[in-house]
Amino acid sequence: MARQQPPPWVHAAVLLCLLCLSGAIEIPMDPSIQNELSQPPTITKQSVKDHIVDPRDNILIECEAKGNPAPSFHWTRNSRYFNIAKDPRVSMRRRSGTLVIDFRSGGRPEEYEGEYQCFARNKYGTALSNRIRLQVSKSPLWPKENLDPVVVQEGAPLTLQCNPPPGLPSPVIFWMSSSMEPITQDKRVSQGHNGDLYFSNVMLQDMQTDYSCNARFHFTHTIQQKNAFTLKVLTNNPYNDSSLRNHPDMYSARGVAERTPSFMYPQGTASSQMVLRGMDLLLECIASGVPTPDIAWYKKGGDLPSDKAKFENFNKALRITNVSEEDSGEYFCLASNKMGSTRHTISVRVKAAPYWLDEPKNLILAPGEDGRLVCRANGNPKPTVQWMINGEPLQSAPPNPNREVAGDTIIFRDTQISSRAVYQCNTSNEHGYLLANAFVSVLDVPPRMLSPRNQLIRVILYNRTRLDCPFFGSPIPTLRWFKNGQGSNLDGGNYHVYENGSLEIKMIRKEDQGIYTCVATNILGKAENQVRLEVKDPTRIFRMPEDQVAKRGTTVQLECRVKHDPSLKLTVSWLKDDEPLYIGNRMKKEDDSLTIYGVAERDQGSYTCVASTELDQDLAKAYLTVLADQATPTNHLAALPKGRPDRPRDLELTDLAERSVRLTWIPGDDNNSPITDFVVQFEEDQFQPGVWHDHSKFPGSVNSAVLQLSPYVNYQFRVIAINEVGSSHPSLPSERYRTSGAPPESNPADVKGEGTRKNNMEITWTPMNATSAFGPNLRYIVKWRRRETRESWNNVTVWGSRYVVGQTPVYVPYEIRVQAENDFGKGPEPDTVIGYSGEDYPRAAPTDVKIRVLNSTAISLQWNRVYPDTVQGQLREYRAYYWRESSLLKNLWVSQKRQQASFPGDRPRGVVSRLFPYSNYKLEMVVVNGRGDGPRSETKEFTTPEGVPSAPRRFRVRQPNLETINLEWDHPEHPNGILIGYTLKYLAFNGTKLGKQIVENFSPNQTKFTMQRADPVSRYRFTLSARTQVGSGEAVTEESPAPPNEAYTNNQADIATQGWFIGLMCAIALLVLILLIVCFIKRSRGGKYPVREKKDVPLGPEDPKEEDGSFDYSDEDNKPLQGSQTSLDGTIKQQESDDSLVDYGEGGEGQFNEDGSFIGQYTVKKDKEETEGNESSEATSPVNAIYSLA
Repeated sequence: MARQQPPPWVHAAVLLCLLCLSGAIEIPMDPSIQNELSQPPTITKQSVKDHIVDPRDNILIECEAKGNPAPSFHWTRNSRYFNIAKDPRVSMRRRSGTLVIDFRSGGRPEEYEGEYQCFARNKYGTALSNRIRLQVSKSPLWPKENLDPVVVQEGAPLTLQCNPPPGLPSPVIFWMSSSMEPITQDKRVSQGHNGDLYFSNVMLQDMQTDYSCNARFHFTHTIQQKNAFTLKVLTNNPYNDSSLRNHPDMYSARGVAERTPSFMYPQGTASSQMVLRGMDLLLECIASGVPTPDIAWYKKGGDLPSDKAKFENFNKALRITNVSEEDSGEYFCLASNKMGSTRHTISVRVKAAPYWLDEPKNLILAPGEDGRLVCRANGNPKPTVQWMINGEPLQSAPPNPNREVAGDTIIFRDTQISSRAVYQCNTSNEHGYLLANAFVSVLDVPPRMLSPRNQLIRVILYNRTRLDCPFFGSPIPTLRWFKNGQGSNLDGGNYHVYENGSLEIKMIRKEDQGIYTCVATNILGKAENQVRLEVKDPTRIFRMPEDQVAKRGTTVQLECRVKHDPSLKLTVSWLKDDEPLYIGNRMKKEDDSLTIYGVAERDQGSYTCVASTELDQDLAKAYLTVLADQATPTNHLAALPKGRPDRPRDLELTDLAERSVRLTWIPGDDNNSPITDFVVQFEEDQFQPGVWHDHSKFPGSVNSAVLQLSPYVNYQFRVIAINEVGSSHPSLPSERYRTSGAPPESNPADVKGEGTRKNNMEITWTPMNATSAFGPNLRYIVKWRRRETRESWNNVTVWGSRYVVGQTPVYVPYEIRVQAENDFGKGPEPDTVIGYSGEDYPRAAPTDVKIRVLNSTAISLQWNRVYPDTVQGQLREYRAYYWRESSLLKNLWVSQKRQQASFPGDRPRGVVSRLFPYSNYKLEMVVVNGRGDGPRSETKEFTTPEGVPSAPRRFRVRQPNLETINLEWDHPEHPNGILIGYTLKYLAFNGTKLGKQIVENFSPNQTKFTMQRADPVSRYRFTLSARTQVGSGEAVTEESPAPPNEAYTNNQADIATQGWFIGLMCAIALLVLILLIVCFIKRSRGGKYPVREKKDVPLGPEDPKEEDGSFDYSDEDNKPLQGSQTSLDGTIKQQESDDSLVDYGEGGEGQFNEDGSFIGQYTVKKDKEETEGNESSEATSPVNAIYSLA
């Protein structure tokens, strides 16, 4: 009875179950463990699959393997056991399976050709080598032949066939004359890939030499020469005038008829070619024609892969390196000259020998554990997978209930010691095969400690530390930590135990000191180790050096007192400007200080005290400023003009090292402003010649510095001095210094992968600069593969800063790596960046769109989100397109312009606002990704309710006279409903004084209103709004114009005729007249008055009247007017011109004549500070004049 096949879901469940299997055990690299553990054989070295040997040498077929116990070897030849003992020429190397076939005593190597396979065996299994096909190199002789001269008409095409003898490997073909002169080749005459020599058109000068095909064989290093061809060219112009070779129309000048192009190779208009993945694709098109045709290459439906396509043989050949599936398709070559063109199409099919997706790895398990072997490969056609165990088909092996085969995976459950074996996976198709060995080893090993016992760990207080306890065992032991041999397991809080067994103490305290014990346990036993932890006090500088300013020639002492753990050895050293300080004769270093005798300018700089023990260190820094001699006063220095410093000079490179150089220069004159900084710049002549870059910056006291350099840069340096005025001109450049090359130490930054079309992904990065290249021919190894798959990495070498991956699925994640490489090697392993292939338009629209009206201007939307696989890209937003279809008001025109509302992210709801009330709307929803909009959803209709109207339009206020004000307005632009009327609010105002507000309501058809003024002087403020059933809308406010000038004139005329106004004006005029007279008297007063007895005593500005000789130049009635003027409201105000004596004279001092009159110069303070002349006190007083008139 036939066995029933399980349903497909069973296989799927088995594959999913593999995720639950535990990981294998890793064997430590400790030699003692490697030598003690039993291990099945592993092939470590073998010959290539196609092994071609030199018949003149002994034959060597390599096969080496390791295992414990050491494996034994045997061979098969052509799938049959090869008995080495029976053949005296064949031997096997000691402790190796390598075959040596010796022909020193005779024999033919060809007798040993065939397919060999090596078997390495010990008691735990058998490992197999590849099937090695042994072939002996052949270089057969060229058959002798007599070649007649080749007769050809000038301008006709010609092919000279080589037909070399078949060699192994194929010989290298080249053409020379019989005198061993190489044949000059160009686009007219060239050698094809098959070795033939093609003439697109024959010229008369072609018969000046003969043509011999040569074959060079690789192994024998011999060159065989075919009998030479001689040409006889028939021509209409027998004179071979060399001047015609460069003639612009050479062929017509020689009477050669011009012809359209035709293909010499390949024949016809179409052909096909198959190439294997990873190989080079070579397409060739050779055409005849007069003039000589030009060849151009194209790919149908796309571009040639610029990063790996190159043209050879004068554009007659197209080579695409490292072919992948995306390179399949139709290519065509176009041959053209001025007479026309022709094309040939080549259909390229890319097949693939098997290549690994998941190569099986050795599996080491403990008894009772589960595991799996995976053998996954790809190819075209799809390869088949065959499992073997110890070199025999798995089907013929005894059944094992703990083993299950699921296609390309073998699952092991509850493995036992008897399960040990070596499994072979052979995956093959018509283009090749892959063979991999993977052993399953079951170990039962009690726990073992791998680190030295009783280690001492010393750590500084409050630091973080880790105690290591490497261990091994099978099954994998569990590890626990204890302190001082007691207490519970240490884990949590201040302790953390890692999977590898290390114990981390996050912050060391004094009480953490002690003995820590790690215990590893499995079912076979336990092992333990101890670590003694000592906690030390930190090293601290408690008295730090201080910044000092010293004169040249004096002595300076920098203190540095340190506190440290007495059990640790302390070392105190000093740095100057972050470089080790050389202690010369003028310096003395003690344990707690540094003394500098006879300070000089070169001593200026920063000094760092470094206190260190074997566990930690502390730093303290101070700056020493050295003052020059005080021969020149400071004010004299300040008087000297300052300028930019002169350029540095005499640049010198010394101490040339692989990654550094010392640059020394002589500073220029500082031009009376000290130099504060030196900027060192460099220029390189490879990537950016002539462009200078800043390298480093140094203090102005430094004139020699060690510069850190990058490999493979041809450096040139210059120096710029800087002071407070500015920068100097750059110094003259130094001599060039090229550093030696090295592999790159970094990789390009800003690696991105983004699709520019729906079926590609463009990988871009920021190219590295000259100081990062580290070597010639900087290039980038670009790798990519689909994320979360087991595909192998695709890779390509790129010289630019971008690469386009074609034929990608729509918007899938890729893992991307870009690694720098130069001729010295590769850079570090690059980080993996996630990129995405191109997006396509979304395939689905949101469904079940629901609309809920929130108010007259807003609605709420709700929809069902689309499935992620229909987005075909990154979901940017959901978008609502809506437009106003019509208004519910008849005969109202509306704009139907489409508007949109965006809802970013993957959300199921949103709000659309700023709608017009009382309108009919339509709405559609789409989903948007980076490519654009998806299909539109079903159109939804909704109506907004009535709202408040907009403001009335063109509200105008006119005032034809003083009695009336006319108001006019137009209906609102957006009624937003049915108007039921207008509301007008107005009030009178005069400055800040406001009148009572009055409200008027009008019908919806009224657009005019005339108001009678109650107050002819005040202005009016009007506020107008329209109303619907919902309420009043937006209001508009206007004010009445100011009264015209005529009104004011009439009003003033009326006031001027009133009696009370006339009386008021007369009183004001009289008062102003009195004030003017009093002021004039005060300015011009003279006559006799008492004088101070002590004339030398100055007059006090605040003391005009004193008992002892004070004078008074005003009577009692005038006292209030002194230095002031009385305002109308009775207050005293300071005049603009305060005529006090202090203001008249400077400093309050005056001069007197012998008659006692006052003479003084005074200054009247005015707005423009005008200065008046001197006035004599003897001038006639206006008061006296008035008295005389009386």
